[in-house]
Amino acid sequence: MQLISGSRRRHALNRGRAVRRSGRYNGPGTTSDAFAGNSRDRLLPAVDAMKTRYRAFGAYLRERFGCRVHKVTIHAGFTCPNRDGTRGTGGCTFCNNNGFSPNTRLEPAAVREQLTDGIARIRRRTRAEAFIAYFQAYSNTHGPVERLKALYDEAWNVPGVVGMAVGTRPDCIDEPRLELIAGYAARGELWIEYGLQSWHDRTLKAINRCHTAAEFVRAVEMTRGRDIRICAHTILGLPGEDRAMMLETHRRLADLPIDGIKIHLLHVMRDTPLEADYRRGNLRLLSQEEYVRLVADVLELLPPHVVIQRMHADAPADVLVAPDWCLDKARVLDDIRQELVRRDTWQGRALGFAREDLARPVSPRQRAFEAAIASRGPADPEIKG
Repeated sequence: MQLISGSRRRHALNRGRAVRRSGRYNGPGTTSDAFAGNSRDRLLPAVDAMKTRYRAFGAYLRERFGCRVHKVTIHAGFTCPNRDGTRGTGGCTFCNNNGFSPNTRLEPAAVREQLTDGIARIRRRTRAEAFIAYFQAYSNTHGPVERLKALYDEAWNVPGVVGMAVGTRPDCIDEPRLELIAGYAARGELWIEYGLQSWHDRTLKAINRCHTAAEFVRAVEMTRGRDIRICAHTILGLPGEDRAMMLETHRRLADLPIDGIKIHLLHVMRDTPLEADYRRGNLRLLSQEEYVRLVADVLELLPPHVVIQRMHADAPADVLVAPDWCLDKARVLDDIRQELVRRDTWQGRALGFAREDLARPVSPRQRAFEAAIASRGPADPEIKG
């Protein structure tokens, strides 16, 4: 077992400073995106198929709206049902929200204050013109509807906010909450981000998610048909999963009406049950080469309309235990792009799509991939894996 050396950590931190100086990184509490528009009925913009091999989130949004927009992350003081006893305790075995959401290092301030401070910080460094309020930390629909409305209203009323993204779990959604969120569609861009992580129920049980794949399918089906775009979160390298299982997760997702995906690397953070397993030698992590190949495999399985919001995940150096290579995010992303070039492959190729399909506008309500996957039949939410 190898922990991160001081020299490797310093190299990654120095590289991160260079990225921040270049303007491609916005500091704690912010992530760079572009304005995502007003209506789900609008066509998703085309991308230049000669320049890209996947539908990148920032690229398609910039092309669509012609301006730079940043997400500003919010810690609204929520928890999760597998933490507070609603469905379990202890939380996910991999989770230390100080690594996922920098705002959780501080006591939650008012939503308006977090957004105002974040917007001011970004404007000092970039030419961003608009901002998306991103309720990120923990499960941001796990509370009374009246409280949710007050928090969401507060976010929308901050000058410069043109969109909202709500991160949550599939077991924290119902009709009243969806109706509340959909009610903001006329005001700007609207995303809901459901954490799936794996399609395999035995994996979900092992990492203490306390929900099932069937509940994820139910959440997606409840959400479809509303003016809310759906993003799914997955993790590659979860304990006990081999390549076939990881790819099966994404084959199943390709059968569902999702609009975006965030692909994460399993990494070990301090003060988590996963750290204890790792230090006991009971956890094997993916190598950089394995991860790069897996992401390329996953992209081939996803329909070309699905926006790739993330292809990698890391954590602050003072929270990360392993693997050390994930600190060099720019290199990992470049290696993924180079792997696609080496294979001469692209998003959706395994489904029979041509690279030129990435250059066609796609209506989220008219999914061209349905014909390509119809022969496989509907997704089966009962797979146990």
